[in-house]
Amino acid sequence: MNKAPDSAAEPRWLTAEEQHVWRAYLHATTLLEDHLDRQLQRDAGMPHVYYGLLVGLAEAPRRRLRMTELAMQAKITRSRLSHAVARLEKNGWVRREDCPADKRGQFAVLTDEGAEVLRRTAPGHVAAVRQALFDRLSPEQQKALGEIMEIVAEGLQPKEAGADLPWLR
Repeated sequence: MNKAPDSAAEPRWLTAEEQHVWRAYLHATTLLEDHLDRQLQRDAGMPHVYYGLLVGLAEAPRRRLRMTELAMQAKITRSRLSHAVARLEKNGWVRREDCPADKRGQFAVLTDEGAEVLRRTAPGHVAAVRQALFDRLSPEQQKALGEIMEIVAEGLQPKEAGADLPWLR
């Protein structure tokens, strides 16, 4: 594993091949996120991040999660989550409930209406993901991509206290 460069040392510039890979990654992920956002806006009037929140709640026991856990799952700041949940509440898709064990804590709860929106939207979303990503890759490429993304994600989520992660901000 590479260590962070010493601030006094010369930067480790990307090689031409690394620069090519980096730009291809940025290009593909930007286009993929835009593709999925447009599909979800068209089909359900919501951005991709809101869809992810609904999915997270749908998969949780009793369709509820503490707000901090939902922020962690979505990899977003608590303030961004609060704004998103407010919009989802306005649509009637989510409601907040106070946590009985912790007066400062709150749960986000998927409503029946939110579950219905998710049920109607999921087939089109899965088709968009499949068309944009999985149908273009061989099974071996899919496996390699999954392994690579797990390594990258693991390296960006330090376990030590005080880690600077979105859901802790």
